[in-house]
Amino acid sequence: MLHQLKRLARHSAIYGLGGLVSRIIAILLLPLYTRYLKPADYGAVETLLALSAVLVTILRGGIASAFFRFWFDSPDPEHRRVVLRTSFWYTMTASTAGLLAGAALAAPISELLFGTSDRTLLVRATFVLLWAQMNYEQMTAVFRVEERSLAFVAASLVNISITIGATVLFVVGFEWGATGLVAGNFTGTLCVYVALLAYRREQLGLQFDRSLYRAMEKFGLPLVPSALFLWATNFSDRFFLVKLVDTNEVGLYSIGVRIGSAIVLLLAAFRTAWPAFAYSIEDDREARRTYGFVLTYLLFVACWLALGLGLLSPWLVRLLTTPQFYEGSRVVAPLSFAWALFAGYIVIAIGIGRARRTQFNWVVTGAGAAVNVGLNLILIPPYGMMGAAVATIAAYATMFVGMTWRAQHVYPVPYQWRRVATLGAAAVALVVLGKVLDVPLGAAIALTAVYPLALLPLGFYLPAERRRLRTLLARTS
Repeated sequence: MLHQLKRLARHSAIYGLGGLVSRIIAILLLPLYTRYLKPADYGAVETLLALSAVLVTILRGGIASAFFRFWFDSPDPEHRRVVLRTSFWYTMTASTAGLLAGAALAAPISELLFGTSDRTLLVRATFVLLWAQMNYEQMTAVFRVEERSLAFVAASLVNISITIGATVLFVVGFEWGATGLVAGNFTGTLCVYVALLAYRREQLGLQFDRSLYRAMEKFGLPLVPSALFLWATNFSDRFFLVKLVDTNEVGLYSIGVRIGSAIVLLLAAFRTAWPAFAYSIEDDREARRTYGFVLTYLLFVACWLALGLGLLSPWLVRLLTTPQFYEGSRVVAPLSFAWALFAGYIVIAIGIGRARRTQFNWVVTGAGAAVNVGLNLILIPPYGMMGAAVATIAAYATMFVGMTWRAQHVYPVPYQWRRVATLGAAAVALVVLGKVLDVPLGAAIALTAVYPLALLPLGFYLPAERRRLRTLLARTS
């Protein structure tokens, strides 16, 4: 098991490198965005990206998830080639249909979302980005199933480099505003996608296996409503904010989301490595034991990050933005802990995929989405973006509990629930302590640093872990 955990950690760390660079650059570019874009422009981009996310979920039809599961059905190269080609041509067809429809309906979409047709060009640029991302992600998914994390990161870093240059050129040089921000993103993605097409040209023949496609859709289609409900939980708050408050509130909320992006970075790195890793473990006994420890260790890291971001958010926002965005720091803590709950959901849900019992995932995510929508409607009018943040954490808590109940009936795993409850309660308590006392920067850093030690008297660590911790403390003293 230790070997498996090290393998997961290694690939997650490598995948995280590309994500880390991306997130750091996104944060460092905040001064650029906040000086050349108004909060309303920034809010419009976030709203369209949220729309793009739901359309991508529908257009993929579950093929992206099925690709990982079916790839590991056989080590035969011919089988895997057919899985790749079938997935590739489905993705190409679906994304192109989405692009054409979006280009034709850009003006009505702009009117519906913003009450004006002035953002028609921005809508069209978003649909180009949608096409580019769908096809790019299908191509880079091959690196993931091959466990070639370095190649994946290399493609990501080239994409980021081109995107930065193009974005600065379009936003600052050409003064394209919000449209330049989106155009910069799809420029980098398209350039790398073309290179990947050339690299994979021998694997991408004109082949589409209909029987395989039907089997993949049988697995993947039930995940589409589940993914849509996840989208409702992840992104619908932007639409409620823009309709119930204004785009300025969306812009402030989005700053809070960006500051809390360290948790998203952890999740992105982990989710990139997790499906291929989890499905590649052939022995069920080994898989169950490994999954149990993965949940504990992932939540330990996620809660520690949530603690640090929650306490340090006021200073981070002031460092990276202008005064008109400072209020966005208020939502960082609840959103960070919401994403920690989502991290647990990701681990637990893999058991259902392993058992191929995906038919009722939508019930769990649907319950979470219902909680999210209901609380957004109730809390946003009086509390604005803080109401949206509370709705998000309640929704993720609902999904975490619901998925645990469902997955344990389908694929029981010996999760370490006492340890999970201990690490979560300790992190929340330290954040509440820091906020209630309104601690200065030095005390906030100290409360964050003391988290692993605070778990010692609570009986969190196993004997072997305590020995390692004592050794580590002895070396640093």
